[in-house]
Amino acid sequence: MRLLPDERVALEARRHGVVLARPLARALVFAGAGAVLVFVGWPFTLAGALFLGLGAALGLLAVWRWERTVLVLTTDKLVVRDGTLRRRIATVRLAGLGALEVDQTLLGRLLGYGTVTAGELEVDYVPEIRRVAELLERFSARPRPS
Repeated sequence: MRLLPDERVALEARRHGVVLARPLARALVFAGAGAVLVFVGWPFTLAGALFLGLGAALGLLAVWRWERTVLVLTTDKLVVRDGTLRRRIATVRLAGLGALEVDQTLLGRLLGYGTVTAGELEVDYVPEIRRVAELLERFSARPRPS
């Protein structure tokens, strides 16, 4: 990511780890079912091995996607980058940013994450949501040199 000469990175973070809860639970269910089938023995051993492999693959894929998604907040823009083979980058400039919305569920307040909507860009499971909202407000209110 290229920065302007007077631009600096204020925050770089991955989405909150809570996004891994559901996919890892699903992977654990498959792996558990596979372990039971392997334990039962023949003729279920092969199906059990397949379920174990599927559980491992689902868990690995969930962590890989989480690790490859990064939120970057600079003094000039908010950027969300994700993907490995197919890279996606969404950016919104903070100068003159009209609407800024922060949404937190009860669980989000307890665990410290929320959803930020800055202009057309909506980012869910943002960690340290209060700090991010404070930085967004500060940087979007700053006048930019022409």
